Amino acid sequence: MPDGGSGAELPSGSAGVELPGAGTGAEPSGGGTGAETPHGRTGAGSWQGGAGPEVPHATPKGGSSSGDSAAPHGHPGSYLPQARRGRGVGGTAAASVGAAHGNPRQKARALDAAPISPAPRGIDAGAEAASPSLRSPRRGAAKPPLHGSAAAPRRARLMGRDQAAAFITAIARHNPEPATELLYTDAFSLLVSVVLSAQTTDAAVNKATPALFAEAPTPAAMAALGAERIGAHIRRIGLWQAKAKNVAALSAMLVAGHAGEVPADRVALEALPGVGRKTANVVLNVVFGESTMAVDTHIFRLGNRTGLAPGRTVRAVEDGLVKRIPAALLRDAHHWLILHGRHICRARLPECWRCLGVPHCNYKDKVLAP
Repeated sequence: MPDGGSGAELPSGSAGVELPGAGTGAEPSGGGTGAETPHGRTGAGSWQGGAGPEVPHATPKGGSSSGDSAAPHGHPGSYLPQARRGRGVGGTAAASVGAAHGNPRQKARALDAAPISPAPRGIDAGAEAASPSLRSPRRGAAKPPLHGSAAAPRRARLMGRDQAAAFITAIARHNPEPATELLYTDAFSLLVSVVLSAQTTDAAVNKATPALFAEAPTPAAMAALGAERIGAHIRRIGLWQAKAKNVAALSAMLVAGHAGEVPADRVALEALPGVGRKTANVVLNVVFGESTMAVDTHIFRLGNRTGLAPGRTVRAVEDGLVKRIPAALLRDAHHWLILHGRHICRARLPECWRCLGVPHCNYKDKVLAP
């Protein structure tokens, strides 16, 4: 959604229900939402400890049940890897473990009493649990998406300033006169539409708002309508109950504190329920003509994938874009980037074959044919 934003809203300190995705783009958020690193659980019986699953006792012919010389599948500690057995399950301790195999309680006490040998050199006591590289991946774990995800987009080498200007100028040719795709008639209807568009498509919002604004076109009328009757209009929108409460509350605050007008001030906007930095940026950009950059999930992905403004957080991407994009292009760049990310540089499969910015893009895995 160009201006509604599917990313996570930064906390604004406002009253009301905080929505995931009500504003600043997901890191993420809320993100994203990424290249998930498969994390295998530290298995029982690893060198770190743990007795592991019980194995049915079966002593081979001529074998003994005591010590590591016992049958591989019969000794209570025989399923343990070599590093685990090196903890001292040998000699006196091993004999006590083997002798206790018929009594689960005695066996547990014997294992607990066995001396613990030092961890392998170079690995601290908690390294296996803390480091993904030291843990076995889960079987059947999904591989990360080739082109990244909302929470963990692919990152390209940072563009230079001239390269960034050339990229923005190129993608601007796709849409010389960009505009929000949300339907609105004034600052209030845009504000409400952006709040409703969190984690919801602009198309879904546009289906719900005409009837809502026909019944309550002003903050006073919306506040009088109340959350329950507002909710009746937006039931097909995600998180509609929380959004209905926020719309009713922000409308009441506009009446009480701003004479029924939408303030042209970031701090005042972000004090409204359900409004965060991204939503405030949209209103300031579209209604009041300020050169703000509202980073939603599309712009967050695009800034990282192309190298235009790589960053690990929504705010880092926003600051990078404001710094790198020429001032004369910044206000419209907000729309160019959102629409480009939505319709061309898509999350699952970027359509590079029809992108005019390809010569200036630093993404290595360009998809140059459909």
